[in-house]
Amino acid sequence: MHATACICTNDIDSPRRREDAAAGGAHEVPPAGPHEKTCAEVLVECLVAEGVDTVFGIPGEENLDFMFALKKSGIRVIVTRHEQGAAFMADAYGRLTGKPGVCFATLGPGATNLVTGVADAFLDGAPLVAITGQVSSELMQFTSHQYLDLSAMFSPITKRSKIVMRPDTVAEVCRLAFKYAEAEKPGATHIDLPKNVAHMPSPSRPMRRQQEPETFASPASVVMAARLISEARSPLILAGASAVRAMASQAITFMAERLRIPVVQTMMGKGLVSADCPYRLGVVGIPQRDIIIDAFDRADLVIGIGYDLIECAPTKWNTHPMKIVNIDVTPADVNQFYDPDVEVIGDITDSIYQIMRAAHRTTVPHEMLSIGERLRREFDDMAASDAYPVKPARIVRDIRRVLGHSDILVSDVGAHKIWIGRDYPCFEPKTCLISNGFASMGFAVPAAFTAKLLHPERRVLAVCGDGGFMMNSQELETAVREHVPFVTLIWEDEHYGLIRWKEEEQFGDTYGVSFTNPDFKAYAEAMGCRGFRVESTEALIPTLEEAFACGEPAVVTVPVDYSENMALTERLRAHAGRQGIRRG
Repeated sequence: MHATACICTNDIDSPRRREDAAAGGAHEVPPAGPHEKTCAEVLVECLVAEGVDTVFGIPGEENLDFMFALKKSGIRVIVTRHEQGAAFMADAYGRLTGKPGVCFATLGPGATNLVTGVADAFLDGAPLVAITGQVSSELMQFTSHQYLDLSAMFSPITKRSKIVMRPDTVAEVCRLAFKYAEAEKPGATHIDLPKNVAHMPSPSRPMRRQQEPETFASPASVVMAARLISEARSPLILAGASAVRAMASQAITFMAERLRIPVVQTMMGKGLVSADCPYRLGVVGIPQRDIIIDAFDRADLVIGIGYDLIECAPTKWNTHPMKIVNIDVTPADVNQFYDPDVEVIGDITDSIYQIMRAAHRTTVPHEMLSIGERLRREFDDMAASDAYPVKPARIVRDIRRVLGHSDILVSDVGAHKIWIGRDYPCFEPKTCLISNGFASMGFAVPAAFTAKLLHPERRVLAVCGDGGFMMNSQELETAVREHVPFVTLIWEDEHYGLIRWKEEEQFGDTYGVSFTNPDFKAYAEAMGCRGFRVESTEALIPTLEEAFACGEPAVVTVPVDYSENMALTERLRAHAGRQGIRRG
C-alpha cells in the first residue's frame, strides 16, 4: 500500500500513514525486526567507527532509541545535570583531543539548552557534534508539542545542521557531521533524529573515514615571507589558537629563538611559547590598551601564526602602517586592519621550517624584549601584596605555584579571566583553557570535568567568578557521581565583576551588577564535594594543596579585592598617555 502524498488538516488516516508520507512518501516501513538494526543503532555504530568513546547529555522521550543503542555500544555515557553543561564538556573534549566531542539532548527545551555550549565550540574552533531527538516526522508540518525546527535553529551556530529524514541516510549524515566538525577551522555540527526514524530498520552502515590530504605552502609564498622577515627592522610574531590545534609550539619557539623574533600570544594561544623562553613577551586580548601594545607600536612586520581575528580584533594592535605575513592552515579572514602582504598556507610547522631555511636575522631586539620584562616586573610587584581580601595578581601567582607545568587551568569568563589571560604564565599549550571567541560564562566547571576525565594524572583547576560558577555549578554532582576529582576555585566578590569594571571605566559608577551568594563551602558539601574557604592570604596555597590532596571533587572559595581592577585601568591609561606624547 502506498501512503497518500499530501495530508490535509482534516485527514483521518492512521499515524502510520501520516508517518510514511512525511518520511519518504513510499511504502509503509514497519519498526525494525529482532535481527535488523534500527536507525538509532546504526547511528551509534557510526559513532564507534568515528572513534567516539564518551558522550555527554540528558535523555528524553524522543531519544530513547538512541539511549538504548548507546547502552549496548561500549561508549561511556556521562549523564549531566543540564544540557549546557553537556555541550561545554563536549567542547572541552574537542579542544583537548582534536577529535569531536559529542553531546546529546532531546527535542525542544533539551535542544535549546545545548545552544550556548554549541555556539561556544563554533566560534572558538572546537570540534563538536550535537545530536538531538525530534518529534516523529509526520508531525513536523503541524503545530506539535515541543516541536521546533532544530535544523534551522542550529544552522547559524554550526558548520552543518541536518535532519535524518530517511533511515538509509544516517551513516552519510553522521560521517559528514564529523568531517565538517574536524575540518579547519573546526567547529560544531548538528544531527537531528526524529523519533519515528530512529526506530525504523536501516540498511545503512558506517562509512570509512577519509585520510585528510596534507597541504604545504607554495614555494613562492615561502620565499616572499622569508624576504619580508629578513628585511624587517623590528618583526613580531602573533601566535594564536590555530597554531595550538596544529601542534606548532616547537616550531614557533625554534623560529623565535633562531631568528630572534619576540612572540605575543592570544589568550587561546597561551603556552605556544613557554614562559621561560626569553622571546616570550606576553598576551594580547584584554579590553584595555595594555603595555603589550607597545611591542606592536615598534613593529614594522607582524607575523600572524594561527592568529584568529575572533580572539582579538586587529584594530587593538594594528596601530600604524605595517606589513603582515599570515602563516596558517587556511587563508585568513581579512579586513582592512588585517590585510596580509603574503599568506603562507599549509602545514604550519612545515611552513615555519621552510621559512627559516631562507630567512636570516642576527639582531637581538633588546627594546622589544624589555616590554616583556616590564610586564613581568609589574606583575611581581602586584602579586607581592599580603592584603586580604586577596589581590587578583596574588591569586594568579599562588595558583601558578600550586600547579605543575603540565597541569591544566580552566578559566571561566569574568574579571578573573582578564588577570589569568594577561598574567598567568604557561609552559605548554592546552594547559590554560579560555573561552575567548564566544567568551561564555559557565564554561569552566564542565570543561574542567572533561579535562580531568581525559587527564586523570594531572591536577585540573577550574577558576570561576561567583557569577559564572552559579551558572553551571550543578555539574559538581556529575563530578561526584562519576568520581572525577578536579578542584574549583571561586573568586568571590558578590558582583558580576567584569561588567562592574566596565561600568566604572565608562560611567564612574555601577548599577545592576550585585547579588548575594550561598555559603559556597556548605553548598559544595551538599553536592558531595569537599568545601574550603580561604580565611587569609597566606592560607591560599596550603588550602589549594589540601583540596588537590583530598582526591575528591573540591571547591575552594577565596574573597577577592577587585579594587585592583580600576587601579590597573588607571596605570594603563597613564602609560597610554605617555606613549601618545612620545609618538606625538
